[in-house]
Amino acid sequence: MTVRIMPMVCGWLETELRSLLAKQPGRIKIPIPSFLIEHPKGRVIFDTGLHRELQTSPTRIGELAKFFQVHYLPGQELGARLRSHQIDPERIDFVINSHLHFDHVGGNIELPNAKLILQRREWEAARDPEIAQRNGYNRADFDLGHQLQLIDGEYDLFGDGSIVCIPTYGHTAGHQSLRVRLADRELLLTADSCYMRKVLEEMILPPFAHDFDSMRRVIERFRSMERSGVQLIFGHDPAQWKGEGTLTANLQ
Repeated sequence: MTVRIMPMVCGWLETELRSLLAKQPGRIKIPIPSFLIEHPKGRVIFDTGLHRELQTSPTRIGELAKFFQVHYLPGQELGARLRSHQIDPERIDFVINSHLHFDHVGGNIELPNAKLILQRREWEAARDPEIAQRNGYNRADFDLGHQLQLIDGEYDLFGDGSIVCIPTYGHTAGHQSLRVRLADRELLLTADSCYMRKVLEEMILPPFAHDFDSMRRVIERFRSMERSGVQLIFGHDPAQWKGEGTLTANLQ
């Protein structure tokens, strides 16, 4: 059985570092990644980057536009990224969102035939009007009529241990990360449960989270996983990417 992964960047955001890591000085430009995982039983996308409308209308994200400067050109949206690799976005079988914030679900609209795999508690939180307003969810990004499979906790997509959703609650109520087993290594796509290596090494958390204690426990788990040989791909670490969206680690 061969499992392959293709990392892509679907836009960049620039912001004050303290918006991501509490009390840290300076500005930072972060990648907004998406991952295509090809398995003999289907094609999977983990997170989908920014919505294509943000290329021309940064105010689509409302009040968040005050905090983020969008760097996003035509051809960087998920559909275009896939087509550049001769992959039809309409033939993606599954989309797994780590959570439902705008920079992780914007490309869901590009995948009309994919089944959406999501933690139940994330779906319920994002559809609650009060929570949505407080936590920056926009139903226009993710409530698009996809076939929906809500899961509770760890979930093995194909039943063979190669693609496994790992609950990493804390950043949001139902955040999940993704474990991917390749022929020669095991990866963990952390998404926003661990923005970058600095978080892992220094336990510097964001200024806002659903549950800080849960985030700390998740990061301790990631430390243990890395010591055991798992390769961590962080949610928004520019040090792991180069150029216009090439991951510094060779995953082939």
